[in-house]
Amino acid sequence: MSATVHIVGLGLSGLSAAIQLAKAGVKLRLYEGAGQAGGRCRSFFDKALGVEIDNGNHLLLSGNTSALAYLDAIGARDEVKTFDRAAFPFVDLKRQERWSIDISEGRMPWWLLDQNRRVKGASVPAHLAATRILLADRDATVCEAIRSDGLLFERFWEPMTIAVLNTRPERGSAAVLRRVMIETFARGGRNARPVIARHSLGRAFIAPALAFLERAGARIQFNTRLKALEYEAEHVTSLSFDGHAERIGPNDSVILALPPSRLAPLLPDVHLPHDDAVIANAHFRVPTTADDDRVDFIGLTNAMTHWVFRRPGLISTTISAAHELGLERLSAEEVLQTSWQEVRAALDLPGSIEPLAQRLIKEKRATFDQSPAGVRLRPSTQTPIRNLALAGDVVDNGLPATIEGAIRNGEAAARRCMWPSGSRAHHPEAQHA
Repeated sequence: MSATVHIVGLGLSGLSAAIQLAKAGVKLRLYEGAGQAGGRCRSFFDKALGVEIDNGNHLLLSGNTSALAYLDAIGARDEVKTFDRAAFPFVDLKRQERWSIDISEGRMPWWLLDQNRRVKGASVPAHLAATRILLADRDATVCEAIRSDGLLFERFWEPMTIAVLNTRPERGSAAVLRRVMIETFARGGRNARPVIARHSLGRAFIAPALAFLERAGARIQFNTRLKALEYEAEHVTSLSFDGHAERIGPNDSVILALPPSRLAPLLPDVHLPHDDAVIANAHFRVPTTADDDRVDFIGLTNAMTHWVFRRPGLISTTISAAHELGLERLSAEEVLQTSWQEVRAALDLPGSIEPLAQRLIKEKRATFDQSPAGVRLRPSTQTPIRNLALAGDVVDNGLPATIEGAIRNGEAAARRCMWPSGSRAHHPEAQHA
């Protein structure tokens, strides 16, 4: 292909689109408004902590096929740890109870018959009754789709909704959560094994992708913020950046892989969901030993903290839906103090262990509004402009604002540029895109 594809935004969705196009031999021009790629998935060296940290913590599952294929394409599969079992440890800090959801490998849910493998205190009928979420319509919230009382809701559906949708169950879209359940847990443990980055998300998803694209000859420009698009006869003809404009040829295509707050000024006629849902992440540098190579996690209930991730020398916590939980009323010191006390209890750490350094990061635009009303506003990859496609996790593919969803939307945008008519039957390279 002699035409060029211009991709604006180098979060995971933009990088995913670029990888697919580079594999097909397409000429690429890539633009990122920040000084680094990765978007919400970026990592950086924090001087105060003295270690590399992720902007936000992410847990993947082995059923996230596009995310794992992306890692394979950039040669970074070894940078993530896939656990041997679909086991999810939890602790209820209020009741001082521990359990693990341990899902059997095949589709038959034999694990429900073992009280040591299902949610502690929840009966088999309660677990089976929750399958009503599979029948939820597009306008239902999680609380409207399943019973919102009892230990099963408190210990599984509530933390799952908050983690996946970054909102409370009374607001979160049951249809979007259902899609995640169908692709992972409902297919058995082989598709629900936890996957986490061994060192950082940047080392797994971002740096290898940039190296791959540079080897493919892609031209990458950072600190290049798009200000406007110019059109002629339903065709993007120019991209206006700070201080310069980029001409778009008659056979060129453009992909905008941007969050709603960045996309809205560029496409004022497109209605988009808000993207002001907040996630808070606390990072604690801790003493380590030469033989400490643990990479694991644990979920918390009846706590401010929702998830704890542990790597050598670093413990990170996630507080999702922070905008709905009143964290804005607390200082950073108060959040860090509470989170550390919960970490100590969850990991059963000795009282003598204290953080060597700590930092709180609030992602103020972590996800778009994943309520039924917000989901209805998600745009399509295809636009009325013939050579313009949209990516980013806000694009409607039925999945939530996750790594998997972002990567799939990048793939869809790439296909749109390579086969704008929608037909792929006569393109052999389509099998690898």
